[in-house]
Amino acid sequence: MGPLKGLKVLEMAGIGPGPFCAMMLADMGAEVIRIDRLSHKGSGHRANVLNRGRRSIALDLKNPAAVETVLKLVDRADALIEGFRPDVMERLGLGPDVCLKRNPKLIFGRMTGWGQSGPLAQAAGHDINYISIAGALGAMGYSDRAPAPPLNLVGDFGGGAMYLLTGILAALFERHNSGQGQVIDAAMTDGTASLLSPFFGLMAMNMWTTDRQANKLDGGAHYYGSYECSDGKYISIGSIEPQFYALLLEKCGIQDEAFLAQQDQQAWPDLREKLAQLFLTKTRSQWCELMEGTDVCFAPVLDLGEAPSHPHNIERETYVDFEGVTQPAPAPRFSRTESQIQSSAAMAGEHTEQVLADWGFAENEIELLKTAQAI
Repeated sequence: MGPLKGLKVLEMAGIGPGPFCAMMLADMGAEVIRIDRLSHKGSGHRANVLNRGRRSIALDLKNPAAVETVLKLVDRADALIEGFRPDVMERLGLGPDVCLKRNPKLIFGRMTGWGQSGPLAQAAGHDINYISIAGALGAMGYSDRAPAPPLNLVGDFGGGAMYLLTGILAALFERHNSGQGQVIDAAMTDGTASLLSPFFGLMAMNMWTTDRQANKLDGGAHYYGSYECSDGKYISIGSIEPQFYALLLEKCGIQDEAFLAQQDQQAWPDLREKLAQLFLTKTRSQWCELMEGTDVCFAPVLDLGEAPSHPHNIERETYVDFEGVTQPAPAPRFSRTESQIQSSAAMAGEHTEQVLADWGFAENEIELLKTAQAI
């Protein structure tokens, strides 16, 4: 039913952003085939949400027969996703030049941390490194301690997977006009930098500084941040607009005139400390009863175990139980072509013969590949 039903995608097995992009495509209805290493055959876990929704084949890509098998799959594919270091696919004989010569309409998506070029292109790295040189990590956290990693949401999934996904969908749209495929160089450094666009604009307007915990949205402002409650749990407030800020003061029973100077940055530390002491006087549940659902811009800070049980998430079915595993439902939502989870994660190589048959390989061809130990 998904909007991408009929789209055929090959995913070179990897970690992080590549699989997340493939998961999104599968959730939206694409047929995504994960190409795992033969040495990994049988590995994996059904509960690995990142690998949900697609079948797996296992190949020995050091075997020429296996490489030719991938190229035959490329002949029938709309897109290919790979997340190796630059030139690895070329050394395997599966680089974009080879694949696009076989299938000129192919969208060849390349996901890396540093990009396909540049002095760091061949260096190892992870999310924390990519968001560091892009400027994101240095803008996050408290001023009296080292920057805190925001999980790996910003580089891997926000600046990486979602930009690769956007590039693939844009290239597919362009292909309708040109009839030609192309290569997408999706770098997590580039994507993270792109996510920072609004803040570079604010700096240019002298509305943002490079100091941590000194700005409206980084915990500097007393009216935008998280606070501990009497039960050790936390709440968040984001009362930026004057009318929302006024409601915050009203709900909290604050009559201290010092709070009227909302945008006095010199007063922010003192006002934050006063709010911190105030929020320690009630439990999280009590603050929720007082402010949740109002225009204060308020929410309880929930952990991963609590979030699926929040009434809003229950009503919207933001989280679902699929084959015994609680996990986020597909997003976004479509009015006609509803996305859905196609399956739990496959074991590596679980569907090799079935997939090859479905993609046009004859029975004798599959037997020859087995004899050659290519699959």
